[in-house]
Amino acid sequence: MGAVFPNLFLFIRLFFFPFGFTELPEIPETEIPCTSVYEYTGFTLKYNEDLKISDWVAYELTGEEVTTLNAPRSNRFYSDKTIPEKTAEDSDYKYSGYDRGHLAPAADMRFSKDAMKACFCLTNIAPQTPEFNRGIWAELEQEIRKWAIRDGSLLIVTGPAFVSENFNRIGKNSVAVPEFFYKVILDYSLPEKKGIAFIIPNKKTDNTFYSYAVSIDEVEELTGLNFFPWLPENELFLESEIDASLWQK
Repeated sequence: MGAVFPNLFLFIRLFFFPFGFTELPEIPETEIPCTSVYEYTGFTLKYNEDLKISDWVAYELTGEEVTTLNAPRSNRFYSDKTIPEKTAEDSDYKYSGYDRGHLAPAADMRFSKDAMKACFCLTNIAPQTPEFNRGIWAELEQEIRKWAIRDGSLLIVTGPAFVSENFNRIGKNSVAVPEFFYKVILDYSLPEKKGIAFIIPNKKTDNTFYSYAVSIDEVEELTGLNFFPWLPENELFLESEIDASLWQK
């Protein structure tokens, strides 16, 4: 995980999640045992061998990490040979018409050379249309970094979403092309805790990313994931309600 996080998050981690990375607050609830969940420097993910992409990538992003520039962009994509599952290869993306889209963005990992290298692993990559990847998705990622600086620390989960069974696949390894991508963001710091999520189609759009803002509960319904199962009952409104004005100020 990130090298530095606020004292509040240290308290949360030690008090609520003392038993390891699979119980950290940014990790969605998964089946027991947590198969195909892997920890990289800077993020954790759950890999899906059938789709050849990850079901989710989760990490904490602090303002200090955003402003610590220890590593230039890598641009060296590679397959993870250390996990037992078959993964995508760089050749799957060649001439496919799709970008190698990051789930944990490279610009979020500049605080560490190891984190920068890790985020170019193809388990952290999914096919994205160029217009989506370089347009609305990049704009949202940039805005989230501003939020992390402003709010101190964010819990972020990103992943693919499918609504049909006839989605596209690319390459010899049959890498699934997501129909949508989601981002779930939780600011669990005082004085104003808040949550927001986005479900954005993997295609060109002239809309702003705020037009795709939804509640965290809506992403849970779409994906079947439980993103923050540790939230107490009196704070479940952070998942069910959405107030974009809290993020736009």
